[in-house]
Amino acid sequence: MAGIELTVDGAAVSDDVEPRMLLVQYLREKLGKTGTVIGCDTSNCGACTVHLDGRSVKSCNVLAVRANGRDVTTIEGLANGEELHPVQASFRECHGLQCGFCTPGMIMQAVDLLNENPSPTEAEVREGMEGNLCRCTGYHNIVKSVLHAASTSGGGAK
Repeated sequence: MAGIELTVDGAAVSDDVEPRMLLVQYLREKLGKTGTVIGCDTSNCGACTVHLDGRSVKSCNVLAVRANGRDVTTIEGLANGEELHPVQASFRECHGLQCGFCTPGMIMQAVDLLNENPSPTEAEVREGMEGNLCRCTGYHNIVKSVLHAASTSGGGAK
């Protein structure tokens, strides 16, 4: 076992984990953060996307021990209490989801994209969301949601 200390959604966490445990498994199984979805287990789909020190990562591709001393934000930690994050609100308003399976990862990737580029073009959104897959849609409403979030949050996602 390996000891880890990290911050998850603003709360300090200290735990012992198997050295081979993936961050997605730790978040879901040990901390109950089931909004972080296990999709493909190969880092292809992006459903498991979380923020590690403010940047999006596919948590099925990160060992939990690599998060030691770091800050993790999951989809559950994005909202401010009952107030949705601007990207979450835009996905709801613009119908940026179908079945909802990919939505947490899409939102986390979109937040990172908008933090890096507060006023993206449609082409930049499509390129920035490339590593996250949706099996239900043609991405039109996902792109629309990201662009709407950029326009309604003053160009930034924070």
